[in-house]
Amino acid sequence: MSAVELILASASPRRKLLLEQIGLSFRVVPSHLHEPPYEGHKPAQYAENLAELKASEISGLLPSALVIGADTIVVIGDEVLGKPEDAATARKMLGQLSARTHLVITAYSFQMKAAGIKQVHHVSTQVHFKKLRPDEIDYYINTDAPYDKAGAYGIQDYSSIFVDRIEGCFYNVVGLPISDLSEKLNHLLSQHSITLK
Repeated sequence: MSAVELILASASPRRKLLLEQIGLSFRVVPSHLHEPPYEGHKPAQYAENLAELKASEISGLLPSALVIGADTIVVIGDEVLGKPEDAATARKMLGQLSARTHLVITAYSFQMKAAGIKQVHHVSTQVHFKKLRPDEIDYYINTDAPYDKAGAYGIQDYSSIFVDRIEGCFYNVVGLPISDLSEKLNHLLSQHSITLK
């Protein structure tokens, strides 16, 4: 068996913590991909495309490493909500999510150019928000927390009070479906007779 380095192609502190939580040894080499806008694909396919592009960028730089690229999107109705650019956009997004159920999709891609490995998977979780009061939205926006998060919220921070219930994997909403990822990763390592350094 050959030992390979595991690389996380994401600057997300939440994804880093989740991989550490399940005992993986890895290095962070963030992708700097300029994400193309959503143009009416199936949302899961859009998330998968982004995860693949991010993994591919770093796999091209480190072909002998096993790279994980990931992307999380929030879908409400037919609309994909990205990261808000300003307070007005964050307020609009949170207003859209108030008292409604939305879908959080996280896609992740394993790539290792030297071994011809290229896989992509996604997991979906339904999240229902209670009716949000304007003062709750204002307080959250003033923390500056919404700006690096799809849909303008992070389930692990103050906005956890917005969440009435979820159906599916909680960690998927945080940024990586770690149970599913761990299962797929172990299968991949076994299939290709490789171990992690």
